[in-house]
Amino acid sequence: MTNINLISEYKSFGGKLGFYSHFSTTCNGEMRFAVYQPPQAIQKPVPVLYFLSGLTSTEENFMVKAGAQRFAAEYGLMLVTPDTSPRNTGIVGEDDDWDFGTGAGFYVDATSQPWRSHYQMYTYVVQELPALINEHFPAQPDKQSIFGHSMGGHGALVCALRNPNLYKSVSAFAPIVAPMRCPWGEKVLRGYLGDDKESWAAYDASELVQKERYHSLILIDQGTDDQYLTEQLKPELFEQACAAVKQPLNLRYQEGYDHGYYFIATFIEDHIRHHAIALSKS
Repeated sequence: MTNINLISEYKSFGGKLGFYSHFSTTCNGEMRFAVYQPPQAIQKPVPVLYFLSGLTSTEENFMVKAGAQRFAAEYGLMLVTPDTSPRNTGIVGEDDDWDFGTGAGFYVDATSQPWRSHYQMYTYVVQELPALINEHFPAQPDKQSIFGHSMGGHGALVCALRNPNLYKSVSAFAPIVAPMRCPWGEKVLRGYLGDDKESWAAYDASELVQKERYHSLILIDQGTDDQYLTEQLKPELFEQACAAVKQPLNLRYQEGYDHGYYFIATFIEDHIRHHAIALSKS
């Protein structure tokens, strides 16, 4: 049995919120994650909803700011949030940039040195973390969904599009949908994967959806006053890609909302309901 360490624990909406650490064989170092177990989990295993956070966030931001536990308790869903990168790896320069290295794993498996020795966030999210959750918590292994914000919205879309059989549903808040065509994505993909752009396409939702449609409706909320909308997020590119292959997409532009957690908290219930409906089906 793999070991996990409980850092802290809190009662919340009749359930239990815990913060944990463990040694990750995938990332070759200590990783942290948070789990909210709804009150229903005391009686029986429950479906699991993974949330991937954005640049500079940790496993804590979503649990503190999004107001999600209330609705997870109502719908009987376990919430799991991993950290956004490995930390304290000793890699020279890992703390130099806010949008690369620490806090910016981008949910890819790095192939370039020196990052490849630790930065394996895609495999961590898709394989190692779910195995850990299924081993230590009352989770239903065959019922999991995924969503995220910004960099994490990118991660959620990529994980779901590449593994449609693993995730019953996917949604995102202000996701980076075309990283091959925005400054954040170009910087990070080149840094972690090198100059071969063919390898970048495996982590670009607008490219992936054209290869294989996802089995159900994708929900995306995007604020119209998001400071990153035009240069970095470019939701219209994903919308065009989905239209080309008739992928069901509900892209909602939310008037006056920015990129932050007040925006997420406003629409979090819609997203949790979106996943609860999908996870309730056999």
